[in-house]
Amino acid sequence: FLDETTPLLPPNDSRETQPTLGFQRVLQRAILHVQSAGIKEVTGANVLVAIFSEQESQSVYFLHKQSITRLDVVNYVSHGISKVSGDQEHSSNDPGSSEAEEEGAVESGSKSPLESFATNLNEKARSGRIDPLIGRRQEIDRTVQVLCRRRKNNPLFVGEAGVGKTAIAEGLAKLIVDGQVPDVLKKSTIYSLDMGALVSGTKYRGDFEKRLKGLLKQLEKTQGAVLFIDEIHTVIGAGSASG
Repeated sequence: FLDETTPLLPPNDSRETQPTLGFQRVLQRAILHVQSAGIKEVTGANVLVAIFSEQESQSVYFLHKQSITRLDVVNYVSHGISKVSGDQEHSSNDPGSSEAEEEGAVESGSKSPLESFATNLNEKARSGRIDPLIGRRQEIDRTVQVLCRRRKNNPLFVGEAGVGKTAIAEGLAKLIVDGQVPDVLKKSTIYSLDMGALVSGTKYRGDFEKRLKGLLKQLEKTQGAVLFIDEIHTVIGAGSASG
C-alpha cells in the first residue's frame, strides 16, 4: 500500500527529500507536549500522541483501523491505564502479550502510577531517612487499631499544619519495618501520595481522575498496600476544569 501511494523521486534526480509540513507539525507538537510536562527528552510515545493531530494522515487511518485512539495512548503512556481491563489482561491466552506491553512501557521511559505519584515510606524507613516518632504513642496505637479492622479501616488525622500528621504515618512505617506491629500489619507497606505530582499537568477535565484511578488500580493489586493521603482536603476540586 505504501509503495503504491507514496511518491518517490526518480533515481537520477539530484533533489534532496524534504520533510512534509505534517511531519514538522508532529515533531513540534511532540516537543511542546514534552516541555509542558517538564520532561527533557522526546520519546517515540510522545511522537505517537502527536501523530493523532494529523487526522488526514495514513498513520492515523491505520491506528483507527485497529480501534486505537489518542486517549488510549495517553492513558497507557502517562498513567499506565491499559485499554484492556485488568481481568481481561490476566485471562489473555497469549503469554507474550503482557511481556510486549511491559517492554513497550520500559522503552517509552514511563513509570507506573505508584512510582510516579507515591513514595514508599517503608523504603525510606529501611534506608534510615525516617526518625523515630516521639510523643505520639496514643495516636499510633489508635491508628494501628483502626487499620486492623475488617471494615471501616480508614483512619483520618485531623489537626493544624505542623502538628505531626505526616510524622505519624512515617512513624507507623518505621514500626512496620522494625516488626513492632501486630501480625496483621507486618507485611503492610505504607505509600505516601504526592498530591503535587498527581495534579501537575492535568490540563483537561478528567485527567486527575484518570491518574487517581490508575494509582488505585495498582494499589489493589499490591498486597498489603496502605495509602497515606497528606492534605486530603486538597483532593476536593483538584480535577476541575477551572484549575
